[in-house]
Amino acid sequence: MYPTHKLRFALTAAALAAASFTASAITLRVANQGDALSLDPHSLNESLQLSVVGNVYEPLVTRGRDFKIAAALATDWKQTSPTVWRFNLRKGVKFHDGTPFTADDVIFSYERAKGDGSDMKSYVGQVKEIKKFNDHALDFVLTAPFPILPEMLTGWFIMSKKWCETNQAAKPVDRRKGIENAASFHANGTGPFRVRERQPGVRTSFVRNGSYWGKIDGNVDDVIFTPIGNDSTRVAALLSGEVDIMEPVPVQDVERIKANPGFKLLQGPELRVIFLGMDQKRDELQFSNIKGKNPFKDKRVRQAFFQAIDIDGIDKTVMRGAATPVALMLPPQVKGFAPELAKRLPYDPVAAKKLLADAGYPAGFEVKMNCPNDRYVNDAAICQAVAANLAKIGVKINLEAETKGTYFPKILRRDTSFYMLGWTATTVDAHNVLYPIMASPGEGGQGQFNLGAYSNARVDELTAKIASETDDKKRNELIREAMKIHQDDVGHIPLHQQALNWAVKKNIDLVQRPDNYMPWMYVKVGK
Repeated sequence: MYPTHKLRFALTAAALAAASFTASAITLRVANQGDALSLDPHSLNESLQLSVVGNVYEPLVTRGRDFKIAAALATDWKQTSPTVWRFNLRKGVKFHDGTPFTADDVIFSYERAKGDGSDMKSYVGQVKEIKKFNDHALDFVLTAPFPILPEMLTGWFIMSKKWCETNQAAKPVDRRKGIENAASFHANGTGPFRVRERQPGVRTSFVRNGSYWGKIDGNVDDVIFTPIGNDSTRVAALLSGEVDIMEPVPVQDVERIKANPGFKLLQGPELRVIFLGMDQKRDELQFSNIKGKNPFKDKRVRQAFFQAIDIDGIDKTVMRGAATPVALMLPPQVKGFAPELAKRLPYDPVAAKKLLADAGYPAGFEVKMNCPNDRYVNDAAICQAVAANLAKIGVKINLEAETKGTYFPKILRRDTSFYMLGWTATTVDAHNVLYPIMASPGEGGQGQFNLGAYSNARVDELTAKIASETDDKKRNELIREAMKIHQDDVGHIPLHQQALNWAVKKNIDLVQRPDNYMPWMYVKVGK
């Protein structure tokens, strides 16, 4: 047993050390409208989740300050054959608990990310197996040539095999089934920040990793991340000095913050497209008054929904100009974008009502719509506007707007008939939209987020070809064909590309990435 007097001395010394550290430490207070739902980097493929845990865990390949591909836990990589990539791993790296990082951790993380419950299957879906060359070198063996593998790996984080097995976290947290484990509340990465304390839905605190292998350009010692769902409260917290960074800025408060000399507004295009999805698989919709039929299987119904939505009106009144209407499932900044397909179907409620009548629904029908209320800018208000638009053609929307904590498990189980979602092509390549969102649900994470199960055999065939094609001209032609088919099918209803809106104190410099990730290692707090 530890002697009482020694314990008291140890605690006193620790308290003094903490007090000394706190006196000189620079604390960054970050507020967001939502929370990371878990600390498990394989449990949820969602921007805020990955942004937060991306400060704790690291991938083999990352994106630097300029958003270009850069070395992380791998120092270099090359193709040794059309279907094999050799990755050399960084030596001397340790996880936060002091365990050395080796090839075994990469292989373990691969098996974990492709396993049941993982939301990250599409990131490793092209990988057939990983062969260990030695403790710091690996061969990624692919099912077919995949030239954008390094870009794909930027969103896949490496976990400690030893820590996961010791803490009964060898399998991912499964948001669909409500299964939690130690990785949901604790973390052990290699990144520039460590988790100090986790209070889900309240706050999570982080501390700078003093033994980090790389250079931390910023001067932040501690980070306190606080979810503040109410827009007015979040803005008030910023203006009163309770927080240093706040995002997203409600569109109605943009000019107010711009006019305040103590703060600055960071704005830029996000790689995210907001869209609507429809159940196209079931013979009968789960949440509709139409029995024995699924209206969404009829293209005329899907097109009617598209043409009934006044996206220009929504972006003017709801988004106040902080969004750009789109006709495709990817924005212009993503490789493979086809400008000739950028024109939306016209907003035409009369034509939409006729399409419904032609499909056999002259009086419309009733259906439930699932929508988050703490993920996107004005997400619930967008859904309300969509519901109001559809009411004009006789469609009654039973809107269920809810927090991500209940929204994601529901839609990821496909317990939805009609839903709103957003997708960011983190690879900045069309394949990262085609493979997880537009291709038919299948093995290796294909169609994992195609929650309405849209399916077209030619789109699937093209998606496979696009993955392997190395000639840019041929590849862009294949992408264009796939996008055109999906557009003609009205496989989904793209709405708009959002703009990033962050507000920070005037004395803070940071990097705003177009994927809406916030790397704290670049944040500098001035006097």
